[in-house]
Amino acid sequence: MYPELFKFSLPDFLAILLNIEQVTVYTYAFLIALGTLIAALFTKWSAKRELGVSNLPNTFFYMIFIAGFVGGKLFYYLQDPLFYYENPNLLLDSFSGGFVFYGSLLVIIPYTIWFLKKHSIPVLPMLDILAITTTIIHAIGRFGCFTAGCCYGSPTENTLGVVFPTTHNIAVHPTQLYEVTMLLVIMLILFKIKKHQQFKGQLFITYLILYAFGRGSLEFFRGDDRGFVVENILSHSQFIALCIIAIATYLYYKFFNQINLKITNS
Repeated sequence: MYPELFKFSLPDFLAILLNIEQVTVYTYAFLIALGTLIAALFTKWSAKRELGVSNLPNTFFYMIFIAGFVGGKLFYYLQDPLFYYENPNLLLDSFSGGFVFYGSLLVIIPYTIWFLKKHSIPVLPMLDILAITTTIIHAIGRFGCFTAGCCYGSPTENTLGVVFPTTHNIAVHPTQLYEVTMLLVIMLILFKIKKHQQFKGQLFITYLILYAFGRGSLEFFRGDDRGFVVENILSHSQFIALCIIAIATYLYYKFFNQINLKITNS
């Protein structure tokens, strides 16, 4: 694994001013920054080309980042609320510990819809663009998890098994790479559907369904304790995935029928 990308020494005056002689650039942080940059550029390019929206402000992306941070940490705390109730000081340690992707997603979606409506930007077409954007940044971020050696899977004797520094010489499922592969496949499917798109919002709803199925399946290979709704049977992420699949499937059926009804009546 390569958790540290590189190190560099600060000039003497900065070292004295900041009381830091050497700065370490971590691979995970670098990849998150890279993914965010690529995703933002793709979103702006697509919005201008497809929707004629050329004034998408940078604050839109800054607020998405903040919403994702808050949602990810909140859902992380909710996985074991009693523990954080008994150790409230850990709530203030915001930049350590983990994040829950579904928490980020479920907070980002309502913020994004609110922002788009406020600025009179077509909601469903923009959500279609953001569906592809999400696969980009998420795939790069999960590869960052692999380089950092976190979010790995359960022990395995499979030839795909990887030994991480914290797995004590035990090979485990590289679930980070499984998820990267899954996200790339979803991205390709979305681009394929985009060529023959039947209704606005189709890409976004399809993304929600495909990711929920994929993430729910990956949970069977995860080795870390993610918390359970039904002990050792249904994890928090799988429960959320089932809820998302049910809601997204209903919306897909509803929008698809509306299109067919318009075609029939025309």
